[in-house]
Amino acid sequence: MLRFGLVLAIVMVIYWFSLSGYFDHPLLLVLGAISVLLVLGLCQRMKILDEETAPYLNLPKTLTYFVWLFKEIVKANVHVMRAVLSPGLEVSPKMVKIKSSPATEIGKTMFANSITLTPGTVSVEMSEKEILVHALLTEMSDPEGFEEMADRSAWAIGELAENRQAKGS
Repeated sequence: MLRFGLVLAIVMVIYWFSLSGYFDHPLLLVLGAISVLLVLGLCQRMKILDEETAPYLNLPKTLTYFVWLFKEIVKANVHVMRAVLSPGLEVSPKMVKIKSSPATEIGKTMFANSITLTPGTVSVEMSEKEILVHALLTEMSDPEGFEEMADRSAWAIGELAENRQAKGS
């Protein structure tokens, strides 16, 4: 609990400094410190400082995931652009239910948001074990195609113990 509070305090101080730009006004520095302590106190009292609410502790994994996701977004952009601009117009929308493998709410949300960020797919509905996805193209609606994204999003927030290389990175 203390570890999460300490990391949260450091993140909030860095965030406050980056947004405020006030480094030489003692009153503002004291007020910023009081604000951080107040938020930490409220979080402690509400008992919301835990691993799920501190995903920034897995920052290297999360950044690795975002680099991979960016590459997938670029590939999907090119694929959708080719389909839409082709004379035959290959667009064939389809709804498909896919299994959501992340266990925590933040993992499921990250997976669903990653699907929506990828051009040609939109997360329509999320239940406990499944996500309903609208796919613009038939080849984008293959449920097995989402398994790597589910595994990588779970790995990024520390849900999977195995290494990314074990997944055939």
